[in-house]
Amino acid sequence: MITEFVDVIIPQSVPNALTYRVPRQLTGMVKVGARVIVPLGKTKLITGIVRELHQKAPTIYEAKYIDVVLDDAPIVNAIQLAFWNWISEYYLCNPGDVLNAALPGAFKLSSESRYLLNLAVLDEESNIKPEISDSISDKEYLILEALQLRNVMSVAEIQELLSMKTVQPMIKSLVERTWIVIEQAIQEKFTPKSETYLTLHPQFQSQSALHDLMNHLEKRAFKQLEILLKYLQQSNIPSGVFPEIKKKQLLQGLSNADAVLQTMVSKGYFVSVSKQVDRLVFDGNVVGIKTLNEYQNKAYSDIQEYFKAAKVCLLHGITGSGKTEVYIHLIRDAIAKGKQVLYLLPEIALTAQIIVRLQKVFGKKVGVYHSRYSDNERVEVWNRLLNVSEENTYDIILGARSAVFLPFSNLGLVIVDEEHDASYKQYEPAPRYNARDSAIYLASLHQANVLLGSATPSVESYYHATSGKYALVQLNQRFGVAQLPDVKVVMAKKPGKSESSDYFFTETLLETISQNLANKKQVILFQNRRGFAPQLECKQCAYVPHCNNCDVSLTYHKAANILKCHYCGHTAVPSASCQQCGSNYILMKGVGTEKVEEELQIHFQDARIARMDLDTTRTRAAFQKLIYEFEEQNVQILIGTQMVTKGLDFENVGLVGVINADSLMNYPNFRSFERCFQLLTQVAGRAGRAGDKGEVLIQTSNPNHTIIKQVIDNNFKEFFHHQIEERKQFLYPPFSRLIRINLQSKTVELLDDAANVLATQLRTEFGKRVLGPEYPMIKRLRSMHHKNILVKIENTISITKSKAFLMKQINEFQQNPSYKAIRIVVDVDIYD
Repeated sequence: MITEFVDVIIPQSVPNALTYRVPRQLTGMVKVGARVIVPLGKTKLITGIVRELHQKAPTIYEAKYIDVVLDDAPIVNAIQLAFWNWISEYYLCNPGDVLNAALPGAFKLSSESRYLLNLAVLDEESNIKPEISDSISDKEYLILEALQLRNVMSVAEIQELLSMKTVQPMIKSLVERTWIVIEQAIQEKFTPKSETYLTLHPQFQSQSALHDLMNHLEKRAFKQLEILLKYLQQSNIPSGVFPEIKKKQLLQGLSNADAVLQTMVSKGYFVSVSKQVDRLVFDGNVVGIKTLNEYQNKAYSDIQEYFKAAKVCLLHGITGSGKTEVYIHLIRDAIAKGKQVLYLLPEIALTAQIIVRLQKVFGKKVGVYHSRYSDNERVEVWNRLLNVSEENTYDIILGARSAVFLPFSNLGLVIVDEEHDASYKQYEPAPRYNARDSAIYLASLHQANVLLGSATPSVESYYHATSGKYALVQLNQRFGVAQLPDVKVVMAKKPGKSESSDYFFTETLLETISQNLANKKQVILFQNRRGFAPQLECKQCAYVPHCNNCDVSLTYHKAANILKCHYCGHTAVPSASCQQCGSNYILMKGVGTEKVEEELQIHFQDARIARMDLDTTRTRAAFQKLIYEFEEQNVQILIGTQMVTKGLDFENVGLVGVINADSLMNYPNFRSFERCFQLLTQVAGRAGRAGDKGEVLIQTSNPNHTIIKQVIDNNFKEFFHHQIEERKQFLYPPFSRLIRINLQSKTVELLDDAANVLATQLRTEFGKRVLGPEYPMIKRLRSMHHKNILVKIENTISITKSKAFLMKQINEFQQNPSYKAIRIVVDVDIYD
């Protein structure tokens, strides 16, 4: 009989898949893409995905046996495995890194060591042998005695038994003497959601029996009669139908009725049934698709033509031009052909609005997938896509970047909305992929169409569209009667000794806010800093509290009264006096959204003000509630960070104010002007989207800056022309690929030496294409010192060969014992 082997991807950051032997009793049961439990190390069990079945035994090590096959059918299809392989190779990461990013956590079973008693320690009367009890401590004996009673125990249970935290030495001693043995218990994490349904017992479903029961309950148990009557109200009695009704529905509006209902079940009046239900349910009404205007219809027709030529298409549509309605028509076409659709958004915040619009047209066909969903919710979406033959499968997935990893089997259309957004790039942990670019490759595997959409396309995408690599479609008119807002620049005030604490509000901005509130219009204010003040500073000695782990100042959050590092999460309690000189004169430097909110409430005491930043929207419910409140005009002024700039569609916004545009332009990065133009244009686009012409006020100390003028004129082409010329001159993307090698160490001296050695090795092949090593803006993060080497590879040079040489040099470098303590992070196509 032929011996079978499998290559298994495990959720560990190791370079290769591991080969295991298939036991004969499992022959024929193992499938590519299914989960298996395999041994790792001496005692650990781990869940992996089968990548390949073959008959080649490993030559370097002896293959261990698969322990358990978890899935009868694959949970990862062949296209996904090819996609994972591409992600691993292109972004220079390990297969296990991709698996960890791709699979919902509930699919990755946890392995916990559990301990059993070795029956050899017992005598014929099932007592612990005297020679054993005499040679161990009282606590070790207690463990053996407990195992004799309980059969199996975990470490946590042994800790609880002994009221001790450190029990491992005793466990190790008992294992070494073989008096207890280890069993690896695999814990299944996914728990299907169940709902309890109730129906009247068949013996009471005749008219006479039901009448007798009601008379009986009226005399002896009125609360039970109340529940019975409510059940009958929700049933179709004349037709003799006694349906199954949800327990929650039956008890709604009744106080303290749960125990009463349980009594009725125990007495046999009701039959209780538990059913598995979906967590993600749409109960709304489908209203149908809207008619496109002439400009939208022209864009729609052009896109259809380009799709026939199998081209990636870029839809450059100004803010408020109705790009989403064009998307909806294209989605309808794809579904009509029996295809699946992936609709990507950069921010979870955007899904709350878009999901409502899509569900109004497509109803239950729309599924949502992002990191704010629970593990169980994500597994349900995954399973629905796997079971494409079932009626309740999803045709459309709306999701953030991780949605590219879902098990699509018949993908026909990929839409990447706000394609320019940096949030599509994953930074930590690996794989450091760009979901936009990855989605384009995924679509090629499915032979699906790709539509990139944005009012402010990335320089790279627009270059590809104008040079013929992509198709370009323009949508330059706002939808309906909406007009582009008037953009005005206001000279920002500078903080000084005589200024009030709200120096960041100009008189023009305050007056315009007041006018809009008087006209029943809403206001959005953009300030790209969270917290109350970016730093506290002693007026006497200029001391600034810094993070213990990072080279950054701590941000002051007034509501929580803490100083917080936004990089590592370190917190400290602010001191009333300077920790260095003891002075009581502590100044708050800079402005965050929290301070803007507080000062604004002083000026407009009757206004309803809300804040949208990471501190106020940590949960999915918080996002949805805040957007709903603003849509319903229960909030008049919304203050926020970048979240308020991205694709949100509110009809009644009359004014958008940018508190400080200078901070966007003064960032030392070749993309800083691009980011500034995109953010200002996008946030300006939130105004005047439904009739009345809106207004945008940009506060800046540099009103004559080129970017500011281009934003005022909404002149994307001029902006692009300037940027592409600079990129070409200095050989930045799209004329090259940038790969950053980030070296990290707890010791600065070791880091400097290692970075110089690696850079020298890389220059043997890349020469002047290697830039650095140099320290980043923040030299120390999470107690680790950082240094960067940048490799700039022209498009005329083979990126595949370049990456192969790069990884060869890094692998050789890491084998040097002197640099074992150096951590290396490789980031392909850097986007920050």
